[in-house]
Amino acid sequence: MHPGLARLSDMKQRGEKIAVLTAYDYPTARLLDEAGIDLLLVGDSLGMVVLGYPDTTLVTLDEMIHHTRAVARGSQRAPILADMPIATYDTPEQAVASAQRLIEAGAHAVKLEGGASHVPQIRALVAAGIPVMAHIGMQPQRVRIEGGYRVKGKTPAEAESLLADAHAIEQAGSFGLLLELVKADVAQSITAGISVPTIGIGAGIHCDGQVLVTHDLIGFFPWFRPKFVTPAADVAEAVRSAAAEFIRRVR
Repeated sequence: MHPGLARLSDMKQRGEKIAVLTAYDYPTARLLDEAGIDLLLVGDSLGMVVLGYPDTTLVTLDEMIHHTRAVARGSQRAPILADMPIATYDTPEQAVASAQRLIEAGAHAVKLEGGASHVPQIRALVAAGIPVMAHIGMQPQRVRIEGGYRVKGKTPAEAESLLADAHAIEQAGSFGLLLELVKADVAQSITAGISVPTIGIGAGIHCDGQVLVTHDLIGFFPWFRPKFVTPAADVAEAVRSAAAEFIRRVR
């Protein structure tokens, strides 16, 4: 296991928050690594913010491999977590085969969507020596089935199910858990109830760490901005202004 992955567990024990950002290319990975990011996520969110797809369900394994290779060239220190795209981990055997390709491309760990339903896949990956993080709450690969994005854990039954998922993936050997759009108090209970680090996105401040899509953080995808994001920069306007200035000079 990459020492940076093992460090995440130590950070949870010390109460030190974990900072995670997405990267899909060499310069972004290098800049974030130089900034001291704890973990780089090659997310299948690249389908929307890089490739222009309407959601993540069109992203292929080959595309994830392509972008993982680019990120691996840019990161010298931070470990790399790569998403497994939809329909690439339907069985334990397929999960291992897909994950091995991402590891070969330079990832140090993989992430899959699902909790108790995917314990066999998690166990198979762990047995194959591949660190895996699970992703519960809102699962973007199910967005078409669910008809949109919504906060999870609003009812006692949903909260209980999420907590059961968390315990199941912990026991299966997952090194961490991503909580997306989970009600804040539920995310807090999950974080306190398991020994592995939780990484939240739109899940309140009480997770062990936070992840954002870098394009959202720096204002590089102005056509859509999640409600829970406060941009720290306005790269889109800087690009527009630079391009307009270039056009003026040329003309």
